[in-house]
Amino acid sequence: MREKMHWTSKGSALLLAGALLALPGPLTAPPATAAGAPGASRTAVTAAGAPGPTRTAEPAEGPDPLDFAVVVDQSASLADKDLARETEAAALLSQGEISDRSRAAVIGFGSSEKPGQSPVNEVCPLTVADAAGRERLSACVQQLGRRDAARMGPGTDFPAAVRQAVTRLTEARPATAKTPAVPKVVFLLTDGRLDVADSPEYGTDRDTRQSNGARRLTEELARARAAGIQIWPLGFGSEIDRSALTAMAEGGYRGACSDIPGSVPRMRVVGTSAEIDKALQETFAAARCARIAQGTVGKPPADLTVTIPPIATDGSLTVAKHDPKVRVTYYDPAGRKVPVRGDFDGSTFEVSGQDGPVEALRVKDPLPGRWRVHIEAPEGHRDREVAVRAIWQGRLRSDVTLDPASPRAGEKVTVQVRMQTRRGVVITDPRQLAGLTASAEVAGAGFAPFAFRLADDGRAPDAKAGDVRFTGTFTLPAGATGDLELVTRMAAPGITSDRRPVHAQRGPDVPVLTAGLVVDRVTVHPGGTVRGTLDVTNNDSAPHTLRLALQDQTPGAELTVAPTSVTATAGRSTRVPFTVTLAAGTVLGELGGRIAVVDTGDGGTVLDTAFLDVLVVAPPTWWDRWWKAVTGAAAALLVLAALAGIRIAAGRRRRDLTGTTLELCDDGRSLHSLTIRRGQSERGNFAFTVDEPYGEAPMLRGVHGAAASTAHVLRRTGSGELLLRPGGGGQVPVRVGEPVGLGAHELVVRGARTSSPRTRDLPWSRRPRVPRPTGSGTGTGRDTGTGAGAAPGTAPGATGATDGSGTYDANF
Repeated sequence: MREKMHWTSKGSALLLAGALLALPGPLTAPPATAAGAPGASRTAVTAAGAPGPTRTAEPAEGPDPLDFAVVVDQSASLADKDLARETEAAALLSQGEISDRSRAAVIGFGSSEKPGQSPVNEVCPLTVADAAGRERLSACVQQLGRRDAARMGPGTDFPAAVRQAVTRLTEARPATAKTPAVPKVVFLLTDGRLDVADSPEYGTDRDTRQSNGARRLTEELARARAAGIQIWPLGFGSEIDRSALTAMAEGGYRGACSDIPGSVPRMRVVGTSAEIDKALQETFAAARCARIAQGTVGKPPADLTVTIPPIATDGSLTVAKHDPKVRVTYYDPAGRKVPVRGDFDGSTFEVSGQDGPVEALRVKDPLPGRWRVHIEAPEGHRDREVAVRAIWQGRLRSDVTLDPASPRAGEKVTVQVRMQTRRGVVITDPRQLAGLTASAEVAGAGFAPFAFRLADDGRAPDAKAGDVRFTGTFTLPAGATGDLELVTRMAAPGITSDRRPVHAQRGPDVPVLTAGLVVDRVTVHPGGTVRGTLDVTNNDSAPHTLRLALQDQTPGAELTVAPTSVTATAGRSTRVPFTVTLAAGTVLGELGGRIAVVDTGDGGTVLDTAFLDVLVVAPPTWWDRWWKAVTGAAAALLVLAALAGIRIAAGRRRRDLTGTTLELCDDGRSLHSLTIRRGQSERGNFAFTVDEPYGEAPMLRGVHGAAASTAHVLRRTGSGELLLRPGGGGQVPVRVGEPVGLGAHELVVRGARTSSPRTRDLPWSRRPRVPRPTGSGTGTGRDTGTGAGAAPGTAPGATGATDGSGTYDANF
């Protein structure tokens, strides 16, 4: 039966003292034997002298303790290898226990058939499973593997085994222990059935002894039930009496650690002794409301792995080595070798059993993720497979908000809960809480306790399904007169809680102050700022000083709020903006905690609270900030470079004289012609001379180098205009197809382009070239237009003009 959850007196102050998600312990303690109702008493005296609820004791850190006994069959029906496997399975439980406040005993049993024999062999008395105790358990459990026929008979005396375990588990804990009632469990391993036919203490003949043994077993199970001790039988092999094992499971105490299916005692049978280590650890986890993570298996040397989830706060890595010569090294999910004892990066480590066949590393606040277990062994000790497993439990802390924080009688109250681990990891993945059920119980002066449901299903009052915020509502009874206490109850595989209650007080019928906090839901960087607003109405005749306070901060967050103090003016409503600033070293991830507004003049009454729903991410890099500008500038430079290249190419093209034909004439008669080839008109200039050999017709010849300084030069300007500089003289304009004087001869330029210098040669303004008609080389008509670009005459088929409006020459 689980502890009930209460509301407790805190005087006349309206106080929301803390927030907690309270889960049942690993096993509910057995019923109280003293007079009175089971569970914790609610009787107390309030400040007014009236009966009120009892203040719940502050819970201890770490997982709740468990008292358990591993009872191992040593009868003659077991082969040596079966007994060795039983021994290792018992060691797995004693070494893998996650609480250093638990106590464990290991008992072997057979029968007593002649003088000097005992049906039980208590190899390990009830021992506290702290560091020293686990080393002692690691050594003493090995005595199970040594049978002594002179001291123990070959039979199977279940009654004596159960009696010995119950006697040891009912031994009182030290008076200094903080927890007065601890769950008690017996794990019984056997390969057979009740066999006391040769035990004289049960009667004079075999049949009588067997029937008396069965009756005695029923009596011992009733004794276990009365003492609140569970029995979890585990059988292996083909000779198992399943009905007897079922009777043992059902005959002991039927309480459970939670409402989760599978946590009530039940028997289990496996085929062979090779399976009992895994089966026993799974049974132990079910009884303890813990979880088992199965790891990998391998022979040394090897690296084995096992995964611990983010929700785990306490656990043990168990390594079934079989051979004490196997040496183990542990590495956390970050790849770092962890110490076998002491603290490292927020976790606490403690190893045991290094010199035995089973070794375990107990870890408090483990780093979640895949752990690596490296195994080594000397030659001759590498033939056995080594298995690694993790048994873990998540002991969660919770943030609980009440809206309103100080409810009035008859007022509807909304309760919202979210959870985080001791490392400050806020649980945001609903898959980690699969199968979780949640409720809360309200108690207080003036009304009977009652429970209500909490849910994360997206149905009112829950805002969003799967956001891991459990929400519920209740209406405070009209008879409520003072202090209130709320405790949440959640059950899920492997989850427990520190069980601290939330305290509040019934508010006045007419609130003097009302306040509402709103905090932005944002993503920020370390060193950033979160904004919020406080709306407060003061119905009093005097001003009130309010304080903004941060509560339940994530470790390492280092938050500051400004302003910290606000004055609520009498008879007015005020809106005050505030900021929460994160330190530069704030860890990345979901920012836990909340902000509260407190009335400093009324005993620190909490008027309202709000979650800090903030995600802290790494600040952007230089590239993250400027990549758009950089890529934009690069693109602009590429465009400008392309345009410049186009302009340069167009300019060169306009000035190029390639394909232009120079014709030397005399009175209209062609004497010689020369066509300018590619590469001969550098920068739009072509130098040539007129050679007049004796007795032959004059000839045109291109020249270059020094001779070009005194030669004739035909030049095209950037605007497309043709200029002729005869023999170092002054430049004269040249029109295509029209003769120009050149000494005693005439020069006619043909085939030159006369397009517009500004638009024709640009890619976006080119027009298809129009072939010009062929002609005789002499104009048949002249343009007599008076426009600026009109030419006095053109070559046949050409309409060239000095302004570049003519067409391309067909020979170009």
